[in-house]
Amino acid sequence: MTSYPHPPPGTPEPPAMSEAAFRELYRRMRDERAPGGTGDRPGALAELTPERVAAAAAEVRLGRSVSLAAPVETRPGPDSPEPATHRMTAPARREPDGHGLRFARDRFAMNVHGDVDSHLDALCHVIFDGELYGGVPASTVTPDGADALTLDLVRDGIVGRGVLLDVPRLKGVRWLEPGDALTAGDLAAAEAAQRTTVGPGDLLFVRVGHRLRRRTLGPWDVTGARAGLHPTAMRFPAERRVAALGSDGNSDTAPSPVAGVAFPVHVLAVNALGLHLMDYLDLEELAAECARQDRWHFLCVVAPLRLPSATGSPVNPIAVL
Repeated sequence: MTSYPHPPPGTPEPPAMSEAAFRELYRRMRDERAPGGTGDRPGALAELTPERVAAAAAEVRLGRSVSLAAPVETRPGPDSPEPATHRMTAPARREPDGHGLRFARDRFAMNVHGDVDSHLDALCHVIFDGELYGGVPASTVTPDGADALTLDLVRDGIVGRGVLLDVPRLKGVRWLEPGDALTAGDLAAAEAAQRTTVGPGDLLFVRVGHRLRRRTLGPWDVTGARAGLHPTAMRFPAERRVAALGSDGNSDTAPSPVAGVAFPVHVLAVNALGLHLMDYLDLEELAAECARQDRWHFLCVVAPLRLPSATGSPVNPIAVL
């Protein structure tokens, strides 16, 4: 297990991080987690062995399934200036009722990587210094689609042991405030308080309370302020060798604590560690059920669309408890 330097217990990590310090953290994580896996499962997906998937399935107790996705947003708002569009293509408004067969049809379109809808980031989504994960040239992403590290890597889904860490519950609040940045210590403290363990191959979900705050107080411009992880918090999933990372925000806090790098957690997760990210999930129902059962791990099934050259997909992860 790789060990990254931690501050002394009780010492808060600084909210700001120099670009030089970030680049050193990036280099260490990138070098420690060199591209691995077999066949078409590079990066962190290599941790999802058949044995770990089978063990996760064997832990299902209730047979209860919970969606981790939010309803797709079709109304414009401060966090959704270009919302998804959904329109009916049939029946026509003036089409007469009558006997016989007819079909209702509709059309759907969305900005996959927006700031409100639940989606999964492929490994070709984040370009840093001209490269994708594993040193793959950025030129493999063209206006016609991506040629490497695409969504096709997860065409068979991501299935494994999910673990939810509920940080607002740890701190005794309903949600974290926009701009709050979680540390690796916060994640470890939530893990200890919930008496659970995050390990290799797990799908880690971090609740910051974004969805509950949005529903309670209304949407806001999340490009300027949102709760998320401090870049140094990525020591936690790196050390635990998780297979994927999801949040009810987009994992990055805003404003960015790193000068010159707008989405440092995306860079570390996708580009350095080869982690598929799931952004803007809805973890409220899952958190309530886990609290009732006092059990914070579950089988998780993530099934993105079959879009072979895409950089991401809307997604509806399912937790099975």
